Formats: sequence, structure tokens, C-alpha cells
Amino acid sequence: MSQSWNPANLIVNDQGRIYHLDLNGEEIGDIVFLVGDPERVAVVSKHFDHIDLKRSKREFTTHTGRLGKLKVSALSTGISTSNIDIALNELDAIANIDLKERKTRKEFRKLTFIRLGTSGSIDPNTAVDSIVASQYALGFDGLLLMYQGLEQRDPTTVELEKKIQKYFHLRGISYPTYLASADRELLKFFKNRYPMGITATMHGFYAPQCRELRLSAKYPNLIDILTNFEFQGNRFSNIEMESSAIYGLSELLGHRALSFNCIIANRARGEFSEAPYLAVENMIKKVLSEVEEWALEAQ
Repeated sequence: MSQSWNPANLIVNDQGRIYHLDLNGEEIGDIVFLVGDPERVAVVSKHFDHIDLKRSKREFTTHTGRLGKLKVSALSTGISTSNIDIALNELDAIANIDLKERKTRKEFRKLTFIRLGTSGSIDPNTAVDSIVASQYALGFDGLLLMYQGLEQRDPTTVELEKKIQKYFHLRGISYPTYLASADRELLKFFKNRYPMGITATMHGFYAPQCRELRLSAKYPNLIDILTNFEFQGNRFSNIEMESSAIYGLSELLGHRALSFNCIIANRARGEFSEAPYLAVENMIKKVLSEVEEWALEAQ
């Protein structure tokens, strides 16, 4: 049954494009590479065979073109899960809602979101400049707690979430969190290609990630607590600011998602990459090639 939306909930501009992203459904590919930095969009799209569209509004820059036989997009989200909330909801909207009629389309269009991010490792054994994929993401941001549907998650995810929350409680951390999983189909393809772990997704860069300037962190030992968690082989691998929202919203909306992070810092060892831009470039080339391989096999 078709659903409809009023202009206050589904905001469309004078060009017939969605409000923040400034796009319509014909202007994105079924595979969308998500990056934080608008300048990184061009670093991704230069590996496309050709580019058909370039558009920017605020922190959202989009390039759409062809990667071999695939129509793909690269889109910058800016920093943090609040921006992911805008980007993923609007990407889903332009894919699955007729913006002119303000009604759902008859056929559901499933998108694949591939995050190409940078991150700090909290595992002392993870080398700087390496690539880590997120099997799960634990959100400290609270975004998904504002949506209905978390009760529909896979039982394995729910069990692991409860174990983490109990572990935190016993160590004096009462902060509300939620756990979201990467897409099972993507995990199956990539599981033997990359180290995988639980990503801690924070809602800030300083105190939430145990950095202190002129203000003190409430949980200064949080990284040590994360590092020492283990349940059935599941451990925390890295810390960043987007993946939990990407995973949670993708699952609720019926899309696929997998997050890759280039490790530019090892927080446990106090190391930072000597060539972070080269490391990110290498990650982009490698993941784009493998995503193209996955997509062709899945067809």
C-alpha cells in the first residue's frame, strides 16, 4: 500500500530534488561509497571510468558515474551520526519515494552503502595504515534509540549487545548504547579478506574518545575497557563516528552496508600514520576493485 508525505516531512526544492543532498533518484547509483570529507569524494571518483554528475550542497558532495558496468556514487556525509541520519534517510527517500507525487514507489530499490573512512585502532596489534572492516558497530550516539524497529534485529546481535552492556555496567559505565551489524551478504564475501571487529561509534571527537584538552573526560579509561572486552571471539577493533548509524539505518530501511576504515592512528600504542593520505588512497583503490567484483558476482 502506497504511503504519502506532506511537504513539511519530505522537503523537496524547486528543482524537484531532496532538500539537503540536492539529488533525485536518477542521480545516484545502487552502490554508494560514503566518505566523511567532501574533498575525499574526488579521491574516490577519480577511479571511476567516467563521471556523469558532480553536485555539492553544504557538506554533501556527490559524484555519480560508472565503475566498469556499474552505476555508482561517491557521497560525503560530513562528520558524525547526525549527518548520517540525514544522508541515509534522504538517499533512501530518493530511491524509494516519488518526490513529485510524494508517494512510495511500487518497486523497492535496495541500495548498498560502502563506507570508506579513517579511524583510530584501539587494538595494539592492529598496524597503522592497515584496513579494518566492521562486523558490528556499537553506537554511543543514541540515534537508533529514537527509531522503532530495533527489536527486529538478529538474535545474535541482540545477545552480543546485552553482553557488552553488562560488561560496561560492571565497570561503572551506564551510558546507553545500541549494537548494529553489517550486511550478512557483504560480510560473507569480505570476511576472509580483512580483519573484522566491533567498531565503537562515538558522538564526539574529544571526551567521548578519551581526548582531553581543557575539559576532562567522564570515562577516561573507556578505551582500556573497550580493548579488554571479548565474547565468543568478538573484540573491539577501532573507534570512529559514523558506522553504527550507517548499519542501523541500513538495516531498518532494508539496505546493505559495510564499513571499511583505514587505521591512521593506533591509540593503544600512541602511533600516527606517517603517510595517511597514501594509506587512504590505497584503501580506496583496493575496496573499489573488490566491491566491483562482489557486485558482478551478485548479479
